[in-house]
Amino acid sequence: MVRSNGTDGSAGGANDAPFDLRSDARVEPDPAAQSMITLVRTRPSLDGLSVAGLTRRRAAFILAGVVSAWIILSFARQVGDASAATARAEQLRVENQQIETTVAALQAELELIQKQAYIEQQARGYALGARRERPFVLAPDAGPLATDAPGSAALRLGAPETARSPLESWLSLLFGPAPGG
Repeated sequence: MVRSNGTDGSAGGANDAPFDLRSDARVEPDPAAQSMITLVRTRPSLDGLSVAGLTRRRAAFILAGVVSAWIILSFARQVGDASAATARAEQLRVENQQIETTVAALQAELELIQKQAYIEQQARGYALGARRERPFVLAPDAGPLATDAPGSAALRLGAPETARSPLESWLSLLFGPAPGG
């Protein structure tokens, strides 16, 4: 036997009695089945009871909290990524400035080594100068000349000689040259 459903989707109404599909005749159920149907229809609904104190409202608040936390964390991650990108861009700007300085120095050096006077000076180191010239080469580990070395700008011919006392020499050695002197 099959029980018919009501039009509202319920499990049957007052006029809905089980019927036999073979004969289209309504059949009255036996009293035991009738009491079971009544028991099912009168059973209280469990929709109002919460599971472990979790109501729909509390579940909605929890869901809203989880979604809010997720949004906040995603924004925090984006802010962190943006600050890292800003730092990287600043680092690239500094590197670009350093590269520009290096390129400018290399271009100046290229202009220098393409001058004829520089080429002739370097050629003298390989004994390619005039016959009366002596070839010379500075040692690779040679240090800079002293300020009072022969031929330096401080001792050029025609430069005025300044006499310094030993005290002035020691003071300039300890504290550097005097301003204007």
